[in-house]
Amino acid sequence: MGFYHVPVMLKETVDSLVWKTDGCYVDGTIGGGGHSSEILKRLNECGSLIGIDRDQNALEAAALKLEEYKDKITLVHSNFSSINQVLKSLNISKIDGMMLDLGVSSPQLDNPERGFSYMHDAPLDMRMDTDMGLTAADLVNSSTEEELKRIIQKYGEERWASRIAEFIVRERVKHPISTTFELVDIIKSAIPASARRRGPHPAKRTFQALRIAVNHELDEIEDAIPKIVEVLNPKARLCIITFHSLEDRIVKESFKKLENPCTCPPELPVCVCNKKPKVRIITHKPITPGRKELDSNPRARSAKLRVVESL
Repeated sequence: MGFYHVPVMLKETVDSLVWKTDGCYVDGTIGGGGHSSEILKRLNECGSLIGIDRDQNALEAAALKLEEYKDKITLVHSNFSSINQVLKSLNISKIDGMMLDLGVSSPQLDNPERGFSYMHDAPLDMRMDTDMGLTAADLVNSSTEEELKRIIQKYGEERWASRIAEFIVRERVKHPISTTFELVDIIKSAIPASARRRGPHPAKRTFQALRIAVNHELDEIEDAIPKIVEVLNPKARLCIITFHSLEDRIVKESFKKLENPCTCPPELPVCVCNKKPKVRIITHKPITPGRKELDSNPRARSAKLRVVESL
């Protein structure tokens, strides 16, 4: 299937990111190339872009979409948390800006074979890089009940996590859980009917939790932000789009620590730890999509953009 993806807050993100037209920029989650296309339009003949994605299908789609800019873009199959290794392999020491769009792309959600969606019956996979790591089925069938509860509670913020974990363990004794619809049925049976009638699809939070766990998403974000800041030139920007509260909290707190890294006790009259700020926060309140964008792309409704500038 095609890899068409509507970029969220396109103008706001690129306006925040591109500050010099001859700069070197990185799109750490290039997806179908929507944001990258706009970045490349802003660059002159000396500007360049590195596009990173762990999904090989996304890279192939980006290569097609950005064919006219092939002399200005380098595509890399990797994770954004490996930014140091990526730049080293390209003999680049510093960059002028980097962006991350942390949402699962529409093609990943809509392609039944990937197993991300509770709306399609498919193998229970959920890996963004299909060459790497455990699948969601592996996680569901091998984790202890306590571990499943922790994952669903922490990453899905699901109030029925304990019952869902209990029902999963009970069902997998009969046979391995291998498809999305098998898991959806178990989740529905675990959540009381009265609770299922309210709010989003009953499987939404559990599927989110498993996707985050399978792809180590939150660990990657927390690990990557300081690494990215270290490779930014002065005045370079880091722009991050998040789609749920757990991601946004990590980005917000990471930015705060980088802006104010002092670890001295508050009662000390002067700083003695000598830890210097590395960034200036540009967005003290996150930028969110406007009404027009939300009407045309409902999936953007939970998106938040946060931006820092390197000192």
